[in-house]
Amino acid sequence: MKIEKGRQLVVSIALLIFSAAWIIATPRWVADSSVTMPAAPRQGFLAPAFSLETLNGGEVQLSQFQGQPVILNFWASWCPPCRAEMPDLQDVHLSYRQHGLNVITVNATYLDSISDAARFLEQVGVSLPTALDIDGSVSRRYQVRALPSTFFVDSDGVIRKVVIGGPLSPAMLKAEAIDLLGVIE
Repeated sequence: MKIEKGRQLVVSIALLIFSAAWIIATPRWVADSSVTMPAAPRQGFLAPAFSLETLNGGEVQLSQFQGQPVILNFWASWCPPCRAEMPDLQDVHLSYRQHGLNVITVNATYLDSISDAARFLEQVGVSLPTALDIDGSVSRRYQVRALPSTFFVDSDGVIRKVVIGGPLSPAMLKAEAIDLLGVIE
């Protein structure tokens, strides 16, 4: 009986030592830059990479904004909440771009048309970078199920917040921009 209690004590101490070592080593392992976080269209995961043609004939890649925060907004010209929030996205873009914030709109062109998107943006005076998701591949990669859908991506490329639906209020957009930038106003 004494031998059995002695063994239990030795096993308990060994487990305690192993647990303490694990607790000490885990933060170093997680912080190791060689460990790559998976991309997923959810809060706390890396934003999925993409490359799309833009409305003005250029190309936009999410990777070109590495080290900078991004507000990524999926929309269509026929969508009333999308139309309502577009001027506020423009205002946030103009107010915070000098701090390094990027606002990219992704037109769900597979559900819309390039001419309707261009006409709407011209009517409301919006000059945001507008990517064209012609085949819906980026919308599928981001698992967009409703328009608008907005992804707030930090400077490390990690999605900090996802908002499905809208329109987003100007106050919320400003608060999220400030949070992404770490700007104190």
